[in-house]
Amino acid sequence: MNGMVVAAQPEAAEAGVEVLRRGGNAVDAAIACAFSQGVVDPQMCGIAGFGAMQICLPRQGVHTVLEFFARAPLAATPDMWARKFIGQSRDGFVFLLDDQSNDCGYGAIGAPGNVAGYCEALSRFGTLPLAEVMRPAIDQAHRGVMVRPYMHYYWAMDHGGDGQVNVEDKLRFSETGRQVYFRPDGRMKKPGEILRNPEMARTLERLAEGGAESFYRGALAAEMVADLERGGSLLRAEDFAQYRVKEKAPVWGRYRGHRIASNPPPAGGGSLLELLQILEHFDLASLPHNGPEHLRILAEAMKWMTIDRDAHMGDPDFVDVPLDRLLSAEHAAGLAARIRAGEKAHVIRAEEPKDPPDTTVVCVIDRDGNAVSLTHTLGIPSGVITPGLGFMYNGCMSGFDPRPGRAASIAPGKSRASAMAPTMLFEGDRPSLVLGAPGGTYIVPAIAQALMNVVDFGMSMSDAVAAPRIVALSDTIDVSNRIPHGVTAALEAMGYPVARSYQSHAFGAAHGLLVRDGVITGGADPQRDGMAMAV
Repeated sequence: MNGMVVAAQPEAAEAGVEVLRRGGNAVDAAIACAFSQGVVDPQMCGIAGFGAMQICLPRQGVHTVLEFFARAPLAATPDMWARKFIGQSRDGFVFLLDDQSNDCGYGAIGAPGNVAGYCEALSRFGTLPLAEVMRPAIDQAHRGVMVRPYMHYYWAMDHGGDGQVNVEDKLRFSETGRQVYFRPDGRMKKPGEILRNPEMARTLERLAEGGAESFYRGALAAEMVADLERGGSLLRAEDFAQYRVKEKAPVWGRYRGHRIASNPPPAGGGSLLELLQILEHFDLASLPHNGPEHLRILAEAMKWMTIDRDAHMGDPDFVDVPLDRLLSAEHAAGLAARIRAGEKAHVIRAEEPKDPPDTTVVCVIDRDGNAVSLTHTLGIPSGVITPGLGFMYNGCMSGFDPRPGRAASIAPGKSRASAMAPTMLFEGDRPSLVLGAPGGTYIVPAIAQALMNVVDFGMSMSDAVAAPRIVALSDTIDVSNRIPHGVTAALEAMGYPVARSYQSHAFGAAHGLLVRDGVITGGADPQRDGMAMAV
C-alpha cells in the first residue's frame, strides 16, 4: 500500500489518491484534496476560507502546525457591534446581531487564509508543483459538481427564527449564486442535479498560474478588494497583503499512555486534550459503551471543558490563554473529582440547538509514514461571491464576540477562535491514529469520542467514527437518535435535560486513519458523503 486518504467527500479522496499515485507525498495529497473540496462543497470550504493543519514527516524530523485562520479586518474595532448584540447560539458557535450583518453579506467576511496555508504547506513540505496538485480540482470544476444529499440538506436547513440566516438565502445573495445554485424557475437545485460554475474553474486556473502572490497581492487581490469595498466590507488591500501563515508547535497531551498532538489555541486542540485528560480519570472500558454512566461522565467532562473554552480560548496574540493550567494534571484531577462526586456543571445558552455551521476535513498517511490532518472551512458561508470569480467568501465574523473585553472579542487583525482540532496519536515517533472532524463546536466532542472508541473500546476505525455520539455544550445533553431510549430515560432520571436528534448520525463528523500491525485502515463518518481510499 502506497498510502491512504480519508476525506469528507469522495471526489476529494479521489484527488488525493490521484496525487499519491503520481508519486506525491501526504502533503501533496492533502492539498489536492483541499482544493477539490472547495469545488465539490463550496459552502463548507474554499479558497476564501480558513483552516489549520498538522504535518508529521518522521524521516525528515518535521512535526509542525500551520495555522491560517481568518482574521478580523484591520479597520475593525472592539465595540463596533456591541449595541447590535442579541444573543448566542446554544452550541456557542455563532454570536447573533439584530441586523445579521456578521452572518450574511460583506460585513461577515474576514481576511481569508486557505490559499496562504495550502501554498506554504506545499512549497515547504510537498514534492509537486502547485499547478499539478490543483489539476484534479480544476478538472472537477470544468466537469461540474453533482448536488449530494448532505450538501442539499445543509442548503435547505431552516434555522426557524433562531437569529441565523438560512443558507438558501445566502445562495441567493449574489448574482453568481442565483445562477449556479438555482434552476431557471428560481427553485434551488436538488440532489443529483449538476452545478456549473465556469467562473470558479477560471479562478482556479489563474491561481494555479499565479500562486498565493496573485491572491494576496496581485490581480486576484485587486478584484476582490474592489468588490469588497463596494459592498461595504472593512477589508482592504492591506488585509490581504499583510496576511501571513502562523507556524506553531503542536500542543501535547496523554491519554491511556499514548502521546497525543493537536493544534494549539485559538484552535480546539487544547480543549480536546483537556477533555481527554479529565476522562482518563475514569475506567471507561469497564462501563457499557454509551450506557448511562458512560454518557453521564462524558457529558460532565464536556461541560467543564466548555466552561474553560468559553472563558479562556482565544487568539493568544491578543488574550492570555492559561493553557498550562488548563492542561495540568491538577486541573484535570480536580474536575474529575467533581464529576465523581455527582456535581453537575452549568453551561447556560440562550438558543435551541441547530447543527452547527460546517467545515470539512482530510487525513492522509503515505507509504513513508508521513501524515497530515487538515481541517478547513468557511466558518459559515457569507453569501458573497465577487462577480467573475465564482467562489464564496467565509463568514468568520459571526464567531467573534461583539462584547468587548472577552476572550473571543473583536480586535483588528485578530484570528477568531476555532474548534478545529487536527489530531494525531503516536506510537513512538510515528502517528498511529490521525483524526479530524467538521462540525463547529461539535468537533472536539466528535474527535474525543472516536478516539475513545479506538483506545478504550478497541473499535476499528470505521466503527469508531460511526458509533452513536452525544454532545453536552450546555446544560442539555444532546443525543443522536441511535442512543437507546432506556439510556436517555436513565439520564433524565438523574436530572439531566436530554434532547434527541432526529438524525441517526449527528454531532460532528469524525474521519480518521488507524495504523495497526503495520496496516492502515480508514473510516469516514456515515452522515457525510466521504470515504477512505487506499493506493
